[in-house]
Amino acid sequence: MDVDAYVAEHGGQWRRLNQLCGQPRLDAAEVDELVALYQRVTTQLSVLRSRSPDPALVSELSQLVLRARARLTGRSRPSWTAVRRFLLADLPGAIWRAAPWWCAVATAFTLLTFTLMWFVADNPETAAAFIGDDEAANLVESGFAGYYTEFSAPTFAFHLWTHNAWLAAKCLAAGVLIVPVGYLLWQNAMNIGVVGGVMVSYGRADVFFGLITPHGLLELTGVFVAAGVGLRIGWAWIAPPEQLTRGQAVARAGRDGVLVAVGLVALFAVAALIEAFITPAPLPTPLRIAIGVTAWLAFLAYPLTLAPRPTHPPDPPDSPR
Repeated sequence: MDVDAYVAEHGGQWRRLNQLCGQPRLDAAEVDELVALYQRVTTQLSVLRSRSPDPALVSELSQLVLRARARLTGRSRPSWTAVRRFLLADLPGAIWRAAPWWCAVATAFTLLTFTLMWFVADNPETAAAFIGDDEAANLVESGFAGYYTEFSAPTFAFHLWTHNAWLAAKCLAAGVLIVPVGYLLWQNAMNIGVVGGVMVSYGRADVFFGLITPHGLLELTGVFVAAGVGLRIGWAWIAPPEQLTRGQAVARAGRDGVLVAVGLVALFAVAALIEAFITPAPLPTPLRIAIGVTAWLAFLAYPLTLAPRPTHPPDPPDSPR
């Protein structure tokens, strides 16, 4: 086979295909031309592979065919553009669309937790029923504060990150069944409410809130978001919007769930770093709380300022369309 003659005969088509692959936008005629050239060049590549001893030419033409196929099928290589779109549009949009759900979860959880805390603090004898007198005394004296310094900060941060990410994953996955999410939230509300109530009843409210606030605001908000998104997926199955089938509604809510799950990995990493390095640090309590509040407000501002606004308000939990 005369490779030079073959290149001379078809080189113009290859150059044109390469040019079309590199154009940012194609009109209808150019798309048709791209399809036709892709088919021709694929055939020519098969001929070269069977008859040509020139591996460099075969490799170059193979790459051109792969580029053309990717352009036709819409698959593109990972790029910073995709990352930017995820961070600046897709993720904040998914969090925003579920905002009525996770705000409702946050409100219910907070009311329940503070009710439990008030009840235990107002009835100190209940501490014995929940955790025992000896454990309550140990908790107040050193147990609660010692929890944050028991392990080295890097080890503690990794443990917190994986634990909270797993809790969020369970909330997301269990959302389709609704009830398990409530059970997971009840467990956490009970834990915080009882421990806080014990600390308050022993006059150590400053220690409790001074240690839990820096990381707790961001960490619990991440749990609320996971639970809210999970419940939204479950509700999409129970009462899908009129314009969607049940499967379509669950698929749409599920896509948002995947986006949020990826984003929460980063959120819990930040919360874990704050809990491991800032919470037990020998800094003034107002400064530690200020750091935590700043991180929390930054997260709340993220979907509020970046989420693409829908043409209609998001569906509230109690009035689906």
